[in-house]
Amino acid sequence: MSSRYTIVIPVLNQWRYTALCLDSLQAQGVRPADILVIDNASTDETPARLAERAAEDGLGTLANRVNLGCGGAWTQGALLARESDWVVLLNNDVLAGPRAIDAMLDAAEARGLKVVSPGLLEGQEDYGFAAFAPQYLLKMAGTVRRGWFHGVCFAVHRSVFEAIGFPDTDRRLGGHEDMEYLVRCLRAGIEVGTVGDAVFHHFGSITQKAMKQESGAKSLGDRHYFYSRLGMGWLARKRFKLQRERQRRQWSAEENARSGHSLHMLRVEGQWRSV
Repeated sequence: MSSRYTIVIPVLNQWRYTALCLDSLQAQGVRPADILVIDNASTDETPARLAERAAEDGLGTLANRVNLGCGGAWTQGALLARESDWVVLLNNDVLAGPRAIDAMLDAAEARGLKVVSPGLLEGQEDYGFAAFAPQYLLKMAGTVRRGWFHGVCFAVHRSVFEAIGFPDTDRRLGGHEDMEYLVRCLRAGIEVGTVGDAVFHHFGSITQKAMKQESGAKSLGDRHYFYSRLGMGWLARKRFKLQRERQRRQWSAEENARSGHSLHMLRVEGQWRSV
């Protein structure tokens, strides 16, 4: 029996955040059976806690013996969610706003988007997300950044996998898998966007920060290798980054002028900064 969506959440340790994420999703009406948590060889309490939840409420889980990276887990999840119309690829360090998943997919289907992300509030949760989110949605509903989605949460329609394949599983991309997939979508003419009809709070790349601290590495991936995979030399890379930044500033300015908020906001020292 087909379902509207499967939420795929790669995890590596950081159980506290995973638990908050799962509780948040379920509080917004998501069934545990529509969630698939892929454990990339965690060494903390994550495996035991996931097993408990799977036994108690039917949460979907998969345990990898080695860390396959974000792209590897995303592709595993997309392959296993073959009965779902949408696959929602989600970080574990997030909190879901009102009807976050269904509202995001409703907006995508209404606007003809085949890949979609929600609005994003990032940083320390010192502002009361539960109370702030409904007010934010009232102001941002109907807002769309066409041609852009982000890796914290993006839902992919099944037809996109059939058209261009799955996220890249190359570990050398570490941290750039979402951008690689975005570029592939844009080159194939697939309609993508970020919508203000749904919102998540993102604590801020908790797993990646922990991995960098543990390994002492400044970056988990090779950005020069990433751009080479896209076929971009030095000049093309500079032009690409300049165009992205110019478009981001234009979106942010327009959104702030219209509603006083933007689709991507960063919490810094108790204040909001539009991104």
